[in-house]
Amino acid sequence: MIKSMTAFAKVSHTLDTLTVNMTVRAYNSRFLDFSIYLPETCQPFEEEIKKIMGQFHTRGRIEIRASLEDQSLDQDLFEVDVIKAKAYYKALKTVQDTLSLSGDIALETVLGAKQVIMAAKPEVNLEFLRSALCDTAHNAAQALDSMRKREGENLYQDLTRRISDIEQRMAGVEEQAQTIPEVYKARLKERLAVLTAEDGDCLDPVRLAQETALLADKSDVSEEIVRVHSHIKMFREVMDENESQGRKLNFLIQEFNREFNTIGSKAGNATLSHAVVDLKSELEKIREQVQNIE
Repeated sequence: MIKSMTAFAKVSHTLDTLTVNMTVRAYNSRFLDFSIYLPETCQPFEEEIKKIMGQFHTRGRIEIRASLEDQSLDQDLFEVDVIKAKAYYKALKTVQDTLSLSGDIALETVLGAKQVIMAAKPEVNLEFLRSALCDTAHNAAQALDSMRKREGENLYQDLTRRISDIEQRMAGVEEQAQTIPEVYKARLKERLAVLTAEDGDCLDPVRLAQETALLADKSDVSEEIVRVHSHIKMFREVMDENESQGRKLNFLIQEFNREFNTIGSKAGNATLSHAVVDLKSELEKIREQVQNIE
């Protein structure tokens, strides 16, 4: 089954009073890479999240972002830095006395000092946090995998159509390839006729047959055609494999391109040359799609 490397998933998971929100985006990459953005309290579990994602994905750059929502009462508590408040008040009193200022030092003035009153940091139950975070990561990995499979199905349909198009175009290439020996024979005959006319010698039929056979062997593309059909068969088989197919398909595209280049270099007429250009154009479209396959 083909899976796309580009996908997106967003999940939320609640455990008791803690809700973990996680978004996952996947992009093309030769290997499996991660970019993870977690709250500070979640960072000890980064490697575990990578392992969970690795159970579902083998290639691609995966970007993970998570946030926490804790509805427990502890989140509403505040703490006062009494030492800092006293020190600040004492400093204000010193300024007042030094400058002989009148009036009382208001509460609002003391509270103006930074971090005198702060939101309390509740104690974190790491095992509880780990359970909620890893459960969310597992759900996100599954959701991303499902999205990749759906996108992969679209890729599968498109590649199936395009590889069938190449197979059909090869019928025209085979037909044109049969004319190559005659084309080279005619060219050789014209060339030899010019040479014998200049030298005054007669055209030796045996020599012409030998030269024609040699050129026919050099211009024969039957082996390349056979290999192209073999690559088409292999391409379809690889697409139906359960494991990651991206690298194998990319290698086959290189083999297709090599055969098309050889056929093009041996082409004896413009029709065959144009057919090869069309094949390479369709192959390039396949190559672009294969870059998205895991």
